[in-house]
Order: sequence, then C-alpha cells, then structure tokens
Amino acid sequence: MAFIDDEPKKKAPRHEIGQELSALSVDELVERIAELKDEIARLETAMKAKGAVKSAADALFRTR
Repeated sequence: MAFIDDEPKKKAPRHEIGQELSALSVDELVERIAELKDEIARLETAMKAKGAVKSAADALFRTR
C-alpha cells in the first residue's frame, strides 16, 4: 500500500538571485523583471504596513 503525500508541493522559484542567465531569451528576461518588480512592490507594501503598526505603537506609548 502506497502512502499519499498530503503536504502541498512547493513550487521551485522561477528566479534565484545569482542564477545563470545566458540560456534565457530576452522575452524570458522581460518576464522575470516584471515578476521581480511585482515582488518588490509586495515587499514595499508589507514594509509600509509594518512601519504603520510601529508608528501607531510608538504613538500609543509616547502619550502615556
């Protein structure tokens, strides 16, 4: 009887920092740049949200 692996498989990242790029076409490079820009925007949004929470906490503890 075979066991069923219930854990979801993680996708391999499409791009890794420092990855060899010589085998990629210009179109593939454009796609990766777009994906990386989207990821940067996502990270910046998370950073702003964390900054807002920190600012609110700082303001709360300064008023006391």
